[in-house]
Parts: sequence; C-alpha cells; structure tokens
Amino acid sequence: MSNRVIICETSEIIANGLADIIDGMAQFDVVARIDSPEHLSERILSTDANVLVINPALLGYQNKEFLSDLGKEHPNLIAVALLTSCLDHSCLTPYIGVIEINDTRSKIISKMNEFAQSETTKNADDVELSKRETDVLVAVAKGMMNKEIADQMNISIHTVISHRKNITRKTGIKSVSGLTVYALLNNLIDEKDLI
Repeated sequence: MSNRVIICETSEIIANGLADIIDGMAQFDVVARIDSPEHLSERILSTDANVLVINPALLGYQNKEFLSDLGKEHPNLIAVALLTSCLDHSCLTPYIGVIEINDTRSKIISKMNEFAQSETTKNADDVELSKRETDVLVAVAKGMMNKEIADQMNISIHTVISHRKNITRKTGIKSVSGLTVYALLNNLIDEKDLI
C-alpha cells in the first residue's frame, strides 16, 4: 500500500526537490505540497495522507502542542521533521524522525523506508511506556544484557524480562536492533551512547 505524503515547507525549491525524491519511491506518493501549516488538518483529511514531512520552524514554539492535537485528529499520521536550519533538538521529540537539508538522495530514501516500516509501531506519544520500561528500553538499546540491567537497576532478572515483554507488546518491536532504532527515533538515546 502506498504511503500518502504531504510536504509542508515554505521554500519551493526544497519542497519540490524533496517531492521529486519521494515520488521516485514505489511505496510513497506525494499528494500535496503546502507552504503553511494553516488548514493542515483539512488537507490531511481531503488527501487521506498518512505521512507529514514538515519544517518544525513553521510551527515555532507551538510545535509539540500542534503535533499532539494533529495526532489526536489523525491517529495514523506519522510526522517527519524537515530540518533546513539549526534547531534545538528538544523541538524534535514529537517527530518519528528527521530529514536534514544536507541529506543525500540515498540517505533520504533510506530514512523514508525506515519511517514507513516504523509506521506500524506507534511513536512515543502513542505508546505509553512506564518510566521503568523506558529505562529498560534505553539499557537494551545501549547493548546491555538482562543481568547487567538487573544489577544496574537493583531489580531481578525476571522483572527485567517482564519489562521487556511489556515493551515488545506495547511497541510491537521484537529485535534489539529495532528497539535501538525506536529509541533513536524517539530521542530516548543519542547516537554517541551506542557502542
């Protein structure tokens, strides 16, 4: 099934260039290019879009609230940040991932494929992990074994295994590499934290 993409970016050159790359991919179809988030919800509804690529600078300080409200109206929508300038990384937490202005065509294609695969796993706002489950997820993503996690958190190995089962059930991700990608995409860990 094709993913229907809306690109929200003020620069026509950037929006058209990105649309050209994405339209060249079999599983994506750019259904709209807009230069403002105004009336975005109506546009998502009319085009049946399930992927939004948006420049976070267009949302300003309303970033998290805007995307949270949009996510409630359109629960199947995934949001991807399009970074065209320097931005505080805390503004990127609501997004499933980031496309940067200097990404190559192949990198953008690779990222879009990752986003499409993770569409079935909800982003952090939709998955309600407990604080302890998040701690275990971060430890797993960093490559720690169950015994190491248990020792570090002063809990039993059985409790660690139970947390891991809950994480898998809630996220739908079974592999360690998948959980690592999930943690990276949801800004739970930084690339420099990985071994």
